[in-house]
Amino acid sequence: MAEHGYAPHKEDHLKRLRRIEGQARGLQRMVEEDKYCIDILTQISATTRALQSLSLNLLEEHLRHCVAGAIEHGGPEAETKLAEANAAIARLVRS
Repeated sequence: MAEHGYAPHKEDHLKRLRRIEGQARGLQRMVEEDKYCIDILTQISATTRALQSLSLNLLEEHLRHCVAGAIEHGGPEAETKLAEANAAIARLVRS
C-alpha cells in the first residue's frame, strides 16, 4: 500500500481528531443540559475552526507528497492528482 502524505503526522492528526470528537460530545452535552444558545454557538465555531485547521494541514501534506510526486513522474496521474486537489480546495472554500 502506498504511503499517504499525512503518514509522518498520523498520530498528531489522530490526537487532534480525538480532541474534536470530545468537542462534539461536549456540544451534545450542552444541548442536553439546555445551555445558553450563544455558548453552544461559540463551541460550534471552535469545533468548526479545529476541523478547518486539520483539513488545511491534510491538504498541504497532500500537495507536498501526493501531488508533487505525481507531477514529478508526469503523465495522466499528474492531471488526476491536480484535479483531485482542485476539487478538494473548492470543497474547503465552499464550507
